[in-house]
Amino acid sequence: MSKIRITKQFSFETGHALYGYDGKCKNVHGHSYKLSVTVIGTPISDSNNVKFGMVIDFSDLKKIVREEIVDLFDHATVFNKNTPHVELAQELKNRGHHVILVDYQPTSENMVVDFAKKIKDRLPNDIQLHSLKLQETESSFAEWFASDN
Repeated sequence: MSKIRITKQFSFETGHALYGYDGKCKNVHGHSYKLSVTVIGTPISDSNNVKFGMVIDFSDLKKIVREEIVDLFDHATVFNKNTPHVELAQELKNRGHHVILVDYQPTSENMVVDFAKKIKDRLPNDIQLHSLKLQETESSFAEWFASDN
């Protein structure tokens, strides 16, 4: 049977700051991110299976991406844990804000690599992550393709 790609789209609001950057993004700011997750696999051919004809149930893919990314990053502020922003992060945490410290500069490029690993680790063995597209603004996005990695 043919390999089929399916895509599910998600959106979430996240703030970040790019420590050491030479432009406006050194300041804490936020984005309305859009994440497109594309997986590839063979549709289930067993007509007795309740998921007959599906590569993966969209709701199963949604559960993975929500648990690993959307629920964690939505309305959070992300900082590189190896920068002086950790002082600001601690102050925000002390005031009840949701802060995520990561071991990378929180650019779209690095976030999409992080997201790819998290999603791949949760997919069933017969389903592969094909690509991710993380859109930061209407005209700016980062893409990750399995074929490139």
